[in-house]
Amino acid sequence: MNKIKELLEKQTVQKLFLCFWMYAILGWIYEVFLEVVVYKWGFTNLGIMFGPYCPIYAVGALLFLLFFGRFLKKEGGLPLQISRPFIIFFGSMAIATAVELAGTYILEYFTGGWPWDTYADYDINFQARIALSPSLRFGMGGLLFMYFVQPFFNWLLAKPKPKTLNIITIAALVTVVTDFTLTLILRY
Repeated sequence: MNKIKELLEKQTVQKLFLCFWMYAILGWIYEVFLEVVVYKWGFTNLGIMFGPYCPIYAVGALLFLLFFGRFLKKEGGLPLQISRPFIIFFGSMAIATAVELAGTYILEYFTGGWPWDTYADYDINFQARIALSPSLRFGMGGLLFMYFVQPFFNWLLAKPKPKTLNIITIAALVTVVTDFTLTLILRY
């Protein structure tokens, strides 16, 4: 009970909620960048809702924090300090690939398909659900996330006062719930 009270007092729940949606937006931006700039396929909203977010990236990011957050501390001897990036890279690769694979089955069940069904184009893939090339990018993304993005988000979310943070969280919640509801009504 004290841990829950402590989490609420520190507003960790609000910060994790806001981080979740910031990660989802970054994932959407990454997907659009790949589509438009790298592959030159043209723009399509690969998110499962109307808004500019891909929640699957946020799930992966929170799992990265859960599994590798302790590695960001500078504790430990030289062998641990040297191995940290490798652990984060391969761990992020494995976690994100597992999340992506699970996501394909969940989305296929509920919607009949999944947005990244182009993986058949990759030489090394499994049922066009996951592929080696994106998995390697997830490993690199995990490193960038843990060493740059998350520290920046921590800094950013430490700025607002508690009341302001509550207002921002409520606004984000209303936006997401509205989008989710409209998506269910209009798309599915």
